[in-house]
Amino acid sequence: MISSNCKRRIVGAGAAFGALLVSMAAAADPRPWQLNLDKGVTPISQQIWNLHMAALWVCVVLGILVFGAMFISIVRFRKSKGAVAATWSHNTLLEVAWTVVPVLILIGLAAPATILTRDMYNATGSQMTIKVTGYQWLWRYDYVSYDGKPVTKVPTIYSRLAWDSNTARQLDSGVSPWSVVDKQTGFHDYLLDVTHPLVIPAGVKVRFLITADDVIHGWWVPDFAAKRDAIPGIMNDAWAKVDKPGIYRGQCYVLCGQDHSAMPIVVKVLPKDQFNAWLAEQESAATLDKAARTAQTAPRKPDPAKG
Repeated sequence: MISSNCKRRIVGAGAAFGALLVSMAAAADPRPWQLNLDKGVTPISQQIWNLHMAALWVCVVLGILVFGAMFISIVRFRKSKGAVAATWSHNTLLEVAWTVVPVLILIGLAAPATILTRDMYNATGSQMTIKVTGYQWLWRYDYVSYDGKPVTKVPTIYSRLAWDSNTARQLDSGVSPWSVVDKQTGFHDYLLDVTHPLVIPAGVKVRFLITADDVIHGWWVPDFAAKRDAIPGIMNDAWAKVDKPGIYRGQCYVLCGQDHSAMPIVVKVLPKDQFNAWLAEQESAATLDKAARTAQTAPRKPDPAKG
């Protein structure tokens, strides 16, 4: 017999797993009967989509030709209809054709793929640099430079799983994962929201320097086509230029430990003027905080009136 406590745990685990599946589907933003990839919001992601479609249609055409020829041969030239196998051993023209044509197709796909791969790693000309560090189980963001100037006053951003999701995923918490919903948009963001998102400006080429502090992680935002391993002691880089403001979500794609599913990525893209205002606000807040801390730790001078 299964105890009532065990039953509650099984039901709770099942509900959490179901909510996780729903949240994973929501992260991909699927549409009814969607069978293809999304184009994404960066030039690189759109080029990847175009190359994917080119390869898909090449495969479709080749499949129609190959299977069409096979089914025609099976139906029209079957033994029951008196078909007799040909006696010739080879055909030079056909052999040249089915050797040269596939080579040309491969070159036609490999050339743009090579150029695209080169562009994916080409972060030159970036207007902003952000260092991304993975931890078990959160992301750390440090603003390094912006518009050719170092950024020194913006405090480090520690981006961890949102507290409501963190509470709901605990056994016997009494909080249903289905209740974790964004109040403004109604978006079911269980395991998809964070305490502090990364904020970047729209229309600006941003370079991400990606590393880790403990184990291997993976920083991935599908809409950006930015996907790099975060490896301790190694600095990888990626870049993105997002023209459309909005909220974009991603995940750590490397199994980095028991709470691997609890380190989502949220990037908030603001219009450039709004981002500049946000940046100035962060710098002012950091300056005031530093001044307050300095005032608290500074030694007090003796009051001459008190002797």
